Amino acid sequence: MIQLNYRDSKPIYEQIKDGLRKLVISNSLSADEKLPSVRELAAKLAINPNTIQKAYRDLESEGYIYTVAGKGTFVAERKEVYDARAKELLTEFDEIVEELFFLSVKEKELVERMDNLAEGKVDQ
Repeated sequence: MIQLNYRDSKPIYEQIKDGLRKLVISNSLSADEKLPSVRELAAKLAINPNTIQKAYRDLESEGYIYTVAGKGTFVAERKEVYDARAKELLTEFDEIVEELFFLSVKEKELVERMDNLAEGKVDQ
C-alpha cells in the first residue's frame, strides 16, 4: 500500500500523506472506502501510531479523507478531493511563477511550457 524510505530526508508522516494522497488521486482507493485504523497501519508499517495519526489529521484537513466517530476513517468524495488539491497546487503554482518572474523567465516561455504540457509534450 505505502512504501517508506527511511533514508529519505522527508519525514515519515509526509511520506505516508504522499502515499495515501497518490492512492486517492489514482483511484486505487475509491470514495467512501474505509482506511486501515491508525493502529492497524502503524503495526503494518512498524511505526509509531502518532505518526499515522498526524498524517490522517493532515489529510483530513486537506479534504482527502474524513472520519466518522466510532466507524473509522474513509476516503472523501472525488469532487472534494480534486477541489482541495487543485486549490493547494494553484497556490504553489502562483508562488513558483512569482519566483520564475523574479528570475527573469518570460511569460511567453511559461505559456509555451503550459501549452506543451497540455498537449502531452514534456520538456526535459
